[in-house]
Amino acid sequence: MQQTTQPMTQDSTVFSKLGFWSANAFLFAYNFVLAGGFFFQFALHEFPCPLCMIQRYFMMLASFGPLYIILSTRNGSISITKFMRGYGLSLLAAFIGSTASIRQILLHIKPGDPGYGSAVFGIHTYTWALVSFVVVMIFCAFMMIFAKQLCPKGSEYNAVAAVNIWIFAILIVANLIAIIAEEGFHWLLPDNPTIYRLFQ
Repeated sequence: MQQTTQPMTQDSTVFSKLGFWSANAFLFAYNFVLAGGFFFQFALHEFPCPLCMIQRYFMMLASFGPLYIILSTRNGSISITKFMRGYGLSLLAAFIGSTASIRQILLHIKPGDPGYGSAVFGIHTYTWALVSFVVVMIFCAFMMIFAKQLCPKGSEYNAVAAVNIWIFAILIVANLIAIIAEEGFHWLLPDNPTIYRLFQ
């Protein structure tokens, strides 16, 4: 009796492609935000404080959700379980990251306090970080509600996704190098860092 082998991938639909590109858009957005952090750090010479770094870490951790989904499509069809697991991780990371943003906002909410670092469109970066975390939580909730329709079929992976992943990997390494340079051989960052302690 002849048996037929089922293919590892299924034909993509409009919704599965939307799910795949939504994951890429998520990853690209945080790539842009993390790269922007380096602009403030190196171009404007504004050193990230401990709470700033915590927010960066949770942005990276939240990005592992869509990264997991994108990479899973390389090996064929991705299950709804993996899809939900990826965005569940992002949702949890965004929630915890938002607490660090709220903490930093509350530290500078006093009258006359100029806040920490430069403002973008009149809003400090840690407040923008909170906005990004809230957007991520809403986005993840939406993706999980419609997981059955938006789950990629496994045939969408392409060169654009690969470049997106490599950019994220480079940013992780760059952040690791930056925090080592800023923290040096100390256990903790100072509250208001002004130098790269590794070189002092």
